Amino acid sequence: MANSAGDRPRDGARGYPSFPAPRRDGERDRDRERGGPADPRPGRCLCRRAGSRGGAGGERGAGEARRGCWAGSERARSHGEGRHEVSWKTASKESLCLVWQKVKVQLMLSMSFLTALFWYCRRLYSFLAQLLKRWSNYLQRQLIRNLSVLPEVDLLGYSAREWKGETQQAKQMREAYEELFRSCHIKYLRQVRRDNYSVVRAVLFQIFSQGIPFPLWMKERDILKLPEKLLYSQGCNWIQQYSFGPERYTGPNAFGKLRKCMEALKTNWAEISTTRDHEERGSMCNTLFSDESKEYKLYEAIKFIMLYEAVEAYEQIKSRDEPVHNLFSLLFARDSSSDPLSFMMNHLNSIGDSICLDQVELFLLGYLLQVKIRVYRLHRFNTEEFQINYPDEYRREWNEISLLTEDDRYYHIPLFRM
Repeated sequence: MANSAGDRPRDGARGYPSFPAPRRDGERDRDRERGGPADPRPGRCLCRRAGSRGGAGGERGAGEARRGCWAGSERARSHGEGRHEVSWKTASKESLCLVWQKVKVQLMLSMSFLTALFWYCRRLYSFLAQLLKRWSNYLQRQLIRNLSVLPEVDLLGYSAREWKGETQQAKQMREAYEELFRSCHIKYLRQVRRDNYSVVRAVLFQIFSQGIPFPLWMKERDILKLPEKLLYSQGCNWIQQYSFGPERYTGPNAFGKLRKCMEALKTNWAEISTTRDHEERGSMCNTLFSDESKEYKLYEAIKFIMLYEAVEAYEQIKSRDEPVHNLFSLLFARDSSSDPLSFMMNHLNSIGDSICLDQVELFLLGYLLQVKIRVYRLHRFNTEEFQINYPDEYRREWNEISLLTEDDRYYHIPLFRM
């Protein structure tokens, strides 16, 4: 039964679809021009509604409706694709930003770590460099303190420092140094430790630093056997009274110590003289002459060789078999060294302890080592004894070394520069 008008349910009630109020033709045309739907009802196409009208006007309206519907769908499709493209670009940018943020944090951490590491390494390098410099300076001071032959210094500078006064002696010394600088081409000086081994040290240092080989007689004989030859072959039992510098008496141990001294002399001389490089040889000399125990053995070996040659010459003088050098006549002409025993007791035993070599012993030293020792005696300036050669008779093939002394007691090493 049909419901009456009063009982008809309202639009939108349950069981009845609700439709919007019908629109006029002018409103539909305005909607069509805007590109929106001509009919607000879902699923309703304007072209169908236009085609439902009759006549030519209906067909024309249907065509226009189809074109409007197609244009609207195309605009909707392009709008959807544009939104999809924009959303993809936005997502890509956001992803790149997130990745960059993470990478930037890692880079900042890495840069901070590298900066801290660089700072730490720089501080560590600075600390190690300062430590190495201090240690090097300490070793250098210790080496210089232990060196018995100091590095070279300017000759005139040394003269100005050592002889500052205006006394007659100071003026004479400065004039003597200036003469050496000007006429003898001596430009530098190496100071030798002022002790009672001074002259022996200065001679041996120059022999080693110049690479001068063994003298000929040492090549023909084994110098290691000289102590036992003197003791057993020639019956010189008194060599047990030999003194090693400050050691006044050693007793039966003298023979063994003398052999060690001869071994030290032969070994070091052979090793240094065979070294061809000048700088390496100089370094070896500095090392050797900075060790007191080693260098003292060299000096005592030289003293014993002087004693051995004195014994040999004394036996030849007594037997009159062969002529001897005239310096041995001067040596035994002294009351204090009339024979080898007195020569040892009164002279050799005190060398290194309380006295140095005197003039006669310096002649003997040059003769034994087969070198010409030229000595500049500054306290004898402007006299004939300003330059003296030891010995005065020497062979042409002998090597030459030079010494400089201010008092015939302590000696230094002059260095020539042209």
